[in-house]
Amino acid sequence: MTDQANRLRKQLESANFDPQNYVKHLSQQSDGDRDLQEHRQKIQTLADETAQNLKKNVYKNYRQFIETAKEISYLESEMYQLSHILTEQKSIMESITQSLLSTDKDETAKEMLAAFPKETEEVKQRTLTTLLEKVEGCKNIMDTPGRYLVYNGDLVEYDVDNMAQLQKVHAFLMNDCLLIATWLANRHGTVKYKYNALYDLESFAIVNVKDHPPMKDMFKILMFPESRIFQAENSKIKKEWLEILDETKKNKVTQEKHKTEEVELPNSPVRPEALVSTNPFDDEETNPFDSEEAVDLGLEWIQELPEDLDVCIAQRDFEGAVDLLDKLNEYLKDQPVNTRVKDLRVKVDERVRQLTEVLVFELSPDRSLRGGPKATRRAVSQLIRLGQSTKACELFLKNRAAAVQTAIRQLRIEGATLLYIHKLCNIFFTSLLETAKEFEMDFAGNTGCYSAFVVWSRSSMKTFVDAFSGQVFDSKENLSTAAECVKVAKEHCKQLSEIGLDLTFTLQSLLVKDIKAALQSYKEIIIEATKHRNSEEMWRKMNLMTPEALTKLKEEMRSCGMSSFNQYTGDDCWVNLSYTIVAFTKQMMAFLEEGLKLYFPELHMVLLESLREIILVAVQHVDYSLRCEQEAEKKAFILQNASFLHDTVLPVVEKRFEEGVGKPAKQLQDLRKSARPIRVNPDSTMSQV
Repeated sequence: MTDQANRLRKQLESANFDPQNYVKHLSQQSDGDRDLQEHRQKIQTLADETAQNLKKNVYKNYRQFIETAKEISYLESEMYQLSHILTEQKSIMESITQSLLSTDKDETAKEMLAAFPKETEEVKQRTLTTLLEKVEGCKNIMDTPGRYLVYNGDLVEYDVDNMAQLQKVHAFLMNDCLLIATWLANRHGTVKYKYNALYDLESFAIVNVKDHPPMKDMFKILMFPESRIFQAENSKIKKEWLEILDETKKNKVTQEKHKTEEVELPNSPVRPEALVSTNPFDDEETNPFDSEEAVDLGLEWIQELPEDLDVCIAQRDFEGAVDLLDKLNEYLKDQPVNTRVKDLRVKVDERVRQLTEVLVFELSPDRSLRGGPKATRRAVSQLIRLGQSTKACELFLKNRAAAVQTAIRQLRIEGATLLYIHKLCNIFFTSLLETAKEFEMDFAGNTGCYSAFVVWSRSSMKTFVDAFSGQVFDSKENLSTAAECVKVAKEHCKQLSEIGLDLTFTLQSLLVKDIKAALQSYKEIIIEATKHRNSEEMWRKMNLMTPEALTKLKEEMRSCGMSSFNQYTGDDCWVNLSYTIVAFTKQMMAFLEEGLKLYFPELHMVLLESLREIILVAVQHVDYSLRCEQEAEKKAFILQNASFLHDTVLPVVEKRFEEGVGKPAKQLQDLRKSARPIRVNPDSTMSQV
C-alpha cells in the first residue's frame, strides 16, 4: 500500500503531469464504480498527508516566518527612506548645476549692486514698506535696520504628504529672511494678505522638486524637522526663485563674514610698546585684547560646518552630524572664547537643536514600532553622544511602553483562557527581556538611568496584570484554571532573573487582590455545595455498582493523599463512608492544591481561614448528626465517618499545607483537637475518645 502511495505521489508531482489524460486513462482501466472510489480514497489520503505535512512545516518555521516578515517590513521602510534621500540629493545636485551655469550672471549682478548700492537699497526698502502695508500683522518687520526687499511673488502651497493643494500664498524674500503671507478671503482697505510665517535665511534649505506631471514647477523649503512645498506659476518663475534664493543666502553669508573680519584685529604690525597703556590711571592687569585672542576659524571645514550639519540632518546621517560636532568641540576645547567663537556657537547650537528634534521624533511612539528595541539604537546612541542621556532614556522607555501596549492590544482573545495567557506571557516577558538587554547595551555607561528602567518595568507589569486579570479573574474562570495561569506567569517572571531583574514581588502584589477574591469566592461555592449535600444526607454506605468505579475512586483518594482509604472499602463495590463525606474530601483537597499553587506570604491567612471555614461546615454537620441520631447502627456509621475525617482527612490537610507553605498551621491543629470524634459506649451514652 505504501509503495502504491509513493508511486501515485511521484506521478502527481511529475512536471509533465496532465490531469485530463490521467482521468481519461484511469476511467478506461477501472472495472467499475468501486475502483474509482478506491482510487479517489487514495488521492484523498495523499491530499490529507500533504496538508498535514504542510501544516507541520508551517508550525515548525512559524517563528522564522514572523521574524522574516518583520525584517522585510523594516527593510522596505529603509529602502523607501533611501529612495527619498537619493531623490533629494539628485535635486540638490541639479540646483548646484543651475547655480554654476548662472555664475556669470551673478557676477554681473554683484557689479551692478556694488556700483549703485545705496540707491538700490533705498528703492527696495521703499518698495518693501509699500508692499508690507498690504500684509496684516507685519508692523514690526521693518524694525530691523538694513532690511530690504529682494524678490516677491505669488505661489501655491501643497501638502507634503499627499500633495493636495492647501492655499495660495505670497512670498516676500528679503536680504535676511523669507516672509510667507496667505491671501485674505475678506479684504478690507489696502490689506490683501495675512502674516503666516517668517524664516531666517540660515534656518532653511532650498531643494528643487523634480517634475512629475501634473505636479511640476515646484520647490521645497526644509525647516527641520518640517518642510513646505510651493508651486510657481511656470518653470521660468521657479528658476528665478531658486536662483535668487540661493544668491541671497550666499550674499548674507558673505556680509556676515565681512562684518566678522572688521571686528578682528588689523593685520598691520604693532610694536609691543604700543600695546602698553601710557595712562597712569589704568589698571595694570587690564588688557583690552585678552578676550579677543586670535582663534583660527578660517579653516574650510569650520566655515562649511553649519551647511554640512544641515546636509547631514536632511540626509538622516545622524552619526556624521554628531561626528562633526565632536570634532568642533575637540578643536575649541582649549581655545579662548571670543565674539567669533560665540557667533559660531550660536549657529551650531541651532543645528544641535534641529538634530535633537529629529532624533526625538525618531523615538516618538507615533513612529512605526516595527523592528523591536534594536530599531531605536541609532537615535538613542546619538542622543547620548549629544549629552542628553536622560532624554534618550525617557524616550526609549516611552517607545517600548507603546510597543508593549500595542502588542497586548493586538493579541487576539482566544476561547481557551490558558492558551491566551501563554501567548500573553510570551509576548510581554519576551519584549521585557529584549528591552532590558537593549537598555543595558545602550546605557552601559549611564548607571543613573537604571532606576528609570526599574520604574518603567513596574509600570509595564501593571499593564500586563490588567490584561491578565481581565481575562482570568473578571471572566470568572474556575480556580484550577486561574491557578494554572498564575503559575505560567510566575515561571515567565523567573526568566528575568538571568538579567538581574526580579519582578516576582511586583507581580504578586498586583495580583493579591484578585487572588484573594477568587479564593473567597471558591470557598463560598464549596461551602454552599457542602451544605446542600448535608441537607440531603441519609447516612448510607456508598454502592459504586461496578469494580471499575471502585478502582477509580481509590485512585482519586490516593491522589488526594488518603493512603489508608482502602480500609474503608467493603465487599464487592461498597464503601463504608457516606457520599457526602467522600465528595467533601475530594472537593476540599482540590481547593487546597489549587490554593497552594496560588500561594505567597500575603495570602497565608486568607487560605488558612478558608480551609478552616470549609472544614468547620463538615465537622459541625457530623457533630449535629451524632447528637440527633437515635438509631445505634446509624450512629455507629456516623461515628465511622467522623473518625475518617478526624484521623485521616485532617492530618493529610495539615501535612500538605505544611509542605506547601513551609511552616505548620496551628489553627488547623487546634481545630482537629477541638473536633475529636464521639464513640458509642455499650450503654448507648456518648463520650469523647
